[in-house]
Amino acid sequence: MKKINDTNKLSDREWEELASLLSEEHKEQSDVLGRFMTDDIYNTKKHWKELKEMNDNKEINVDKAWSKVYSRLNENNLITKSVPLRNRINRNRFLKIAAAVIILLSIGSALIYLNSKGILSQKTTIATTGDQKNLKIILPDGSNIFLNRNTKLTYNTNFARHGRKVILSGEAFFDIISDDSDPFTVHAGKARIKVVGTSFNVITKNSESQVEVFVKTGKVMLSDNSGSQNLLIDPGYIGTIGTKQSEKRINVDPNILSWNTGKLVYDGQKLDVVFNDLEKNYEIEINTDDAEILNQPITTVFENQSHETIIRIICTTFNLSYEKDGNIYYLTGK
Repeated sequence: MKKINDTNKLSDREWEELASLLSEEHKEQSDVLGRFMTDDIYNTKKHWKELKEMNDNKEINVDKAWSKVYSRLNENNLITKSVPLRNRINRNRFLKIAAAVIILLSIGSALIYLNSKGILSQKTTIATTGDQKNLKIILPDGSNIFLNRNTKLTYNTNFARHGRKVILSGEAFFDIISDDSDPFTVHAGKARIKVVGTSFNVITKNSESQVEVFVKTGKVMLSDNSGSQNLLIDPGYIGTIGTKQSEKRINVDPNILSWNTGKLVYDGQKLDVVFNDLEKNYEIEINTDDAEILNQPITTVFENQSHETIIRIICTTFNLSYEKDGNIYYLTGK
């Protein structure tokens, strides 16, 4: 068994100072830590810091641990003579610190082992294809996420234990459970979104290569990764963040969530707008031989209908015909 640091190299006062330094309670410059680390074979400082950063509410009962250590020493006749009260107190303090260090090192070693095996950093990744839409994900905290086509969502397997964080690439609608003590964060490429409890839509790359957020309920903080651009977005507003600028504006598109709701509503909009929505929601392409077709107004509601059914209805309404080549539709006047 490897030999533990020689305890005689530090006085009782220095052992107390060392404990304060390791716990970051002692901020003054001191050579005690350096002298201790010179012969420290257990890398105590590193393990102590890792444990300090753990998000764990459990406390180590140092007094209980010390009692066990003292009992072992006494059983093996290692405590054989009485010493002055002040020395006993100092020695007790040292032994208590030693007991705590042993416990911390044991836990730290276990954490390092688990982390080396990837157990503490395992992630869950869910991805949709071009044929999937509205894939519902229920997170461990009860929050719901709906993924649009060609979207990828990643989160830690121990989600909510060490923070509610997800990584998004693509488009998704979030309906987040409220938790004031643990905000929900979405890492979305160029930006991050932070909320407590709300519902919102995120596109990690819109037509202008920006991260776009539409807030349905609650409020959302949208920031770039550097933290230099920050937007507080209210319900009904859209926030966008690009490489050099950010913008917040009120939403005027009644169909901004149509990919999620399955509902398209038009009240006098031109067919050009309708075709743009269909192309976005169904990943198809619509071409016409006459620009005047695009200027025709339409008032109707399409709800949970296939794109081909919608195109047929439009062609019947405006006396058009169409040909299909894969996902490309060609509309012409009769």
